[in-house]
Amino acid sequence: MTQRLQIPGLQVFERGWLSANNILFTDSESATLIDSGYVTHQAQTLALVQNALNGRTLDRLVNTHLHSDHCGGNHLLQTHYTQLETLIPPGEAKAVSIWDVEALSYEATGQLCPRFKFEGLLKAGQILRMASLNWDVHAAPGHDPHSVILFEPTHQILISADALWANGFGVVFPELEGVDAFHEVAQTLDLIESLKPRWVIPGHGAVFDNVDAALEIARKKLDGFVQSPLKHGRYGAKVLLKYKLLELTQVQKTDFVAWASGVPYLKQLHQTYGEHQPLQEWLQDMLLDLERSKALAFQDDMIVNL
Repeated sequence: MTQRLQIPGLQVFERGWLSANNILFTDSESATLIDSGYVTHQAQTLALVQNALNGRTLDRLVNTHLHSDHCGGNHLLQTHYTQLETLIPPGEAKAVSIWDVEALSYEATGQLCPRFKFEGLLKAGQILRMASLNWDVHAAPGHDPHSVILFEPTHQILISADALWANGFGVVFPELEGVDAFHEVAQTLDLIESLKPRWVIPGHGAVFDNVDAALEIARKKLDGFVQSPLKHGRYGAKVLLKYKLLELTQVQKTDFVAWASGVPYLKQLHQTYGEHQPLQEWLQDMLLDLERSKALAFQDDMIVNL
């Protein structure tokens, strides 16, 4: 990246991988936060927002989609900012209203997310006014069937959530459930290309401007998954294991394998892609792959996140 994105009233809090990036918009009318991170980072999320707002209230919270790393801080923000208006994509509004953790994937992935409420919906075709700019809302299915992205045409800024990162895109979760969705990833990448963004604020990682290169990487990765669903299945399993390690930092191996053996997504992936092995042996293979890629280390009877 040759220069920095500098827009008055726009701040990006780059958070790593356990918590999605947070994007704060302020202008004379309102203050809006895009995505709130994972629950174990909720106090840090609140502190970042409070520090940036310097006594001003947060008026609106927008979730690009409802994976736990994007909305785990919703509850605390809503508790602190009692007049906060929260907008979510419409596809999971019913599940949030009755708090169906199975439909919301938190139980299936073995992840945590405190119950939160919402006041409005974030629909494709809608325009949000943030930092004195108009942001177009676009449907972006693939990684999540209900995800949206936001695009500001004047400065050509894209908030891509997990539809596009500098080095790929998020796990295609519908595929892990046996639902064809790789074509939706391709369509979303085509949509992004058609918008011609100059800047991308991804759900994870730094803001980047080499959009053509990112799209090329993403399409190559997608082609590999289409050619080998097994590759995507193993990738998805390792992402779920690594994500939990990010949360725990370190854990006894027996406890971690016991946890993983009860996670519905992992059990389903084993049945689809690893049934020739016992479940715990298959999980051990996934952990060894993560060790080889230096994503974790075995230390005596412990697994340590790297």
